[in-house]
Amino acid sequence: MQDKIVIVIQARMSSSRLPGKVMLPVWGKSLLMRMVERVQRTQYPVTIVVATSTDASDDVVENEAYAHGIPCYRGSLNNLLERHYLAARQYGAHVVLKIPSDCPLIDPAVIDATLDLFYEQPGHYDYVSNLHPATWPDGNDVEVMTMTCLERAYYEATHSWELEHTTPYIWEHPEHFRTGNLEWSTGLDLSMTHRFTIDYPEDYDFIVQVYKKLHPLKPAFSCNDILQLLEDRPKIYEINAGYAGVNWYRNHLSDLKTISADQTKVLP
Repeated sequence: MQDKIVIVIQARMSSSRLPGKVMLPVWGKSLLMRMVERVQRTQYPVTIVVATSTDASDDVVENEAYAHGIPCYRGSLNNLLERHYLAARQYGAHVVLKIPSDCPLIDPAVIDATLDLFYEQPGHYDYVSNLHPATWPDGNDVEVMTMTCLERAYYEATHSWELEHTTPYIWEHPEHFRTGNLEWSTGLDLSMTHRFTIDYPEDYDFIVQVYKKLHPLKPAFSCNDILQLLEDRPKIYEINAGYAGVNWYRNHLSDLKTISADQTKVLP
């Protein structure tokens, strides 16, 4: 039996730093649909599900998903582990991918490469990501796990930060799970110097400029295309460079055993 692969994109309107970011316009479509558009380019047969909350503010997210023919699951506002697990269960997943909605520039080739590693030795891994340690520019986050793995995390995780961030229980407990990590084949590590994700107004300005320059000529532009653009036009790189390396780890260094201080930085 072929695995049913479900990609869960968690999206909500109540972002604390940039409220409503998933519905911001990017070259004629919402940021959320621009991201879905890129994820759909994976070479693997997948079901993409937008997982949002039952909060009334997220009605617009559900409507946006359905308007574009994308399945939507609605669950807990703050327990993202529960939301992720129940969405995957509802859509019959055997293998689950977590890709956060703040990665609208994600390169589908990174999704393919992570799945390639997961399936390289069938049944060998419970969880594979490209984040531990990360090497791609921030915003190319892919986590692949078996449904059994996600289910165990759902039933066993207890800390608030494990529930909020979905997968820490898995990669923080290597004694329970067989994990693997995909490093960028270039040998580069731009995870702390290049920021393709969105959490601040400067990130949005950066993404708009990337789309403005690349999308008209090459809608399926790659990570390498973005890097070339930034080399050619360093002023675009500078738009959100001050936030490069800023991530949620900074608030939980005392909790996370597998994350060190050099994998995050404080706000500028």
